[in-house]
Amino acid sequence: MHVVITGANGFIGRNLRQHLSEREGVDVSLVTRETSEDELQEALSKATFVFHLAGVNRPQNVSEFKEGNTDLTTKVSHILAARARETGDKVPLLITSSTQAVAENDYGISKRNGEIAAQKAANDAGFPLYIFRLPNVFGKWSRPNYNSAVATFCHNVARNEPIQITRADADITLVYIDDVVKRFLQLLDGAQPDPDADGFEKVQPQYSITVGKLAETIRAFKASRSSLVTERVGAGLVRALHSTYVSFLPPEEFSYTIPMHGDVRGVFVEMLKTPDCGQFSYFTAHPGITRGGHYHHSKTEKFLVIKGKACFKFRQIQTGEKYELVTEGEKAEIVETVPGWTHDITNIGDTEMVVMLWANEIFDRENPDTFACPL
Repeated sequence: MHVVITGANGFIGRNLRQHLSEREGVDVSLVTRETSEDELQEALSKATFVFHLAGVNRPQNVSEFKEGNTDLTTKVSHILAARARETGDKVPLLITSSTQAVAENDYGISKRNGEIAAQKAANDAGFPLYIFRLPNVFGKWSRPNYNSAVATFCHNVARNEPIQITRADADITLVYIDDVVKRFLQLLDGAQPDPDADGFEKVQPQYSITVGKLAETIRAFKASRSSLVTERVGAGLVRALHSTYVSFLPPEEFSYTIPMHGDVRGVFVEMLKTPDCGQFSYFTAHPGITRGGHYHHSKTEKFLVIKGKACFKFRQIQTGEKYELVTEGEKAEIVETVPGWTHDITNIGDTEMVVMLWANEIFDRENPDTFACPL
């Protein structure tokens, strides 16, 4: 398989290139602004699939819209059409257009005319054509002040720079770069066009959010480093936005410190808190030190000793039933605390003990659900 990517150094092109590099048996020709006419012709002459991603959306002169969008698309389409007529090779062509193609402005008109040229060439020569009228695409390697508001907001917030919002209530439609590439690769692998596409392919899912909410969400990612409370970053739009925000962190911001609370027993460190799934922390204890000696009505915890040797003791607070167990860092064993049982943990080894801890709720000093009850 020989794939050609025009606009290979652009935001979408770089991401597509990376995914293709992870596959075996795929040769890729990269077409950029520096590629000559002869090199373009040579690349297209041996292509088995063409991703035409090149385009212009921030020109210095409006004439560049026609050159970069209409004329280049027409050229690529005509080369593939001529090849189809001469050799019978009907090479699929995928084009990234824009939702602006329906607008009566210089950019939209140039995109729409490029679509029309490609459609005519494909119909005349019989090669497959996939046109994507993409809304705002966001993700890693996007350019601030160029590709999308997401890129600009992430770049600025990560660097403590202000962001400008004209209309906070304005809606914006977004698609995530990984979803874009996923659909591209499905078509490369022979997937059928969307039967409901009406001539234009779509990337799913599409997300709708107001500009104000977008800015609020991205600011919350930064704030989580001090509050330790993370947004719900495991799925959907927030997951994709969080990944994008982190990709904009400069290297000197790859790490950050968090508070350590220490006393004669050892240290206690809260690492991460969630809105509704508890928090993660760790603590240390010197040899012979006991921690705990309390019970909970509803709160539950999971302990994992990752260094040292520990003895856990439990007592049912009403019946007096007792139980104890020993675990150590060499054994990956989770110990759970149970409501209504008072419990403690003692370092019975000769070295410092380190224990990871998850609690199902964030510690609330006003309502801690923690009651002293020594064993």
